[in-house]
Amino acid sequence: MTAIVQTVLFMLAVLAAVAVAAKRLNVAPSILLVVAGVGMALIPGLPAIRLAPEVVLLVILPPLIYSAGVSMSWREFRFNLRPIGLLAFGCVVFTTCAVAAAAHYLLGFPWAVGFVLGAIIAPPDVVAPLAIARRLGLPRRLVVVLEGEGLANDATALILYRFAVAAVATGTFSLEKAAGTFALIVVGEIVWGIGAGWLSLRLRQWAHDPRVEITLSLMTPYFAFWIPEHLGGSGVLATVACGLYVSWNGPRLISSATRLQGIFFWDLIVYLIEGMVFLLTGLQARGLIEQAQTFSIRELLIATAWTTLIVIAARFVWVFPATYIPRWVSPSLRKRDPAPPWQGPFLLSFTGVRGVVSLAAALAIPYTIANGQPFPHRDLILFITFGVIVFTLVGQGLMLPAVVRALGLSERGQQERVGEIEAELLARQAALEEVKKRLDKFIDERELPDEVIALLRTRNESRVQILPRDMNDGLNTMRLSAEIKRELIEAERNFIHQLLREGKITDEARRRIEYELDLEEASVANRGRDGGGWM
Repeated sequence: MTAIVQTVLFMLAVLAAVAVAAKRLNVAPSILLVVAGVGMALIPGLPAIRLAPEVVLLVILPPLIYSAGVSMSWREFRFNLRPIGLLAFGCVVFTTCAVAAAAHYLLGFPWAVGFVLGAIIAPPDVVAPLAIARRLGLPRRLVVVLEGEGLANDATALILYRFAVAAVATGTFSLEKAAGTFALIVVGEIVWGIGAGWLSLRLRQWAHDPRVEITLSLMTPYFAFWIPEHLGGSGVLATVACGLYVSWNGPRLISSATRLQGIFFWDLIVYLIEGMVFLLTGLQARGLIEQAQTFSIRELLIATAWTTLIVIAARFVWVFPATYIPRWVSPSLRKRDPAPPWQGPFLLSFTGVRGVVSLAAALAIPYTIANGQPFPHRDLILFITFGVIVFTLVGQGLMLPAVVRALGLSERGQQERVGEIEAELLARQAALEEVKKRLDKFIDERELPDEVIALLRTRNESRVQILPRDMNDGLNTMRLSAEIKRELIEAERNFIHQLLREGKITDEARRRIEYELDLEEASVANRGRDGGGWM
């Protein structure tokens, strides 16, 4: 037990150190974490750390999917459902078939085993690309499509994976039966996920305690995921549907205190899980290399290189036709949603980075099949999967910022952001006008003391005053104002601590004042962020 605790603490220290280094080097932390994990795994004498597939699929994956679903806008997800579906379902199936064909003809795998490999490495992991995309300021729609794809593609791949493993184990496969089962799983999981989200929100509404509500929110993804997974589904679509339902209906049912505490809690949970996942992925290098010792280095490199090229090429081959052919065929679609410039589909094609779900699926391959024989090519599949993850994550991940700049997408994203900020400012102004009307109505209908009326009017006027009048000069003014306000808040905080040390106030009084200052500082930080504090 002590060794486990020491290992976890050591990994947390590595996670923090890599995060600092990544910030200084301006590199995505996920890339450095995988590299650091590989380096640590190859250190002689360091104990090997094995990644249990059930831990990834049943413990790590649910909160990551749920958090992404809650963060996703249902309105934007619904508007982009066609491109998301073409990537999350169509591209995954196409990539699975392409890899299966390559494995059969180039590597000599049986067809069923080739489909196992294809299903394992078909779904891209969007954590690293999205982190880079947000930092580079990509157009909003590209980010939404990538995020939506990442929510659903694991479900498609895991379902295909189960069909392929069953085909290898039994030697039989029925396309008609598989298609019917697939449709049943999709519909059933969506219905179950919506029901789980509804139940979660009602329980949290009845709790009226932020700590209980946050505990329920942590249990929700596991409730949504585990039951359909136990019944033979993937659990992924149910968790996605649950997260989207909570995202759309939660703001009216979740209290402000719960939201403030929950945002910090979930940010920390997701940060730690994602960091640990990438570090653990790299740490699997030693075990996978040891298992692949029956193959020559040349065989391993050739197999990994061919598979990586097929995976990357298949995404390009799918994305461009899937983007433009529907618009050529359907005039109504072309009118409603004109064809985008080629740079957007190119970036979507380039972000095919593989991640830990692929590795977990590979590790979960059974050692034997129904007749007791070893699962064909299991060790080679494991090594190829790990190689594809490292090559795509490190190679494509490091190249992504340069590709974004070369395509000119950051400039388009910045122009789009200006429009979003303008719309947000108009919405804030309109909301404050509505509040002013409601306040005047309260004053007319109720006998309010003059002091109360003055306080309420001051509150509304102060919120009006912080809105910039001019778009360009106003935002610069707000950033400068936010910087000075932070210094003033810090001065007030230091003075309160001085009063505490002098015994003029109690610790309880200091905590109450400090809590209010913390909330104000968080509000100022939100207003002073680049691109707005108007996010």
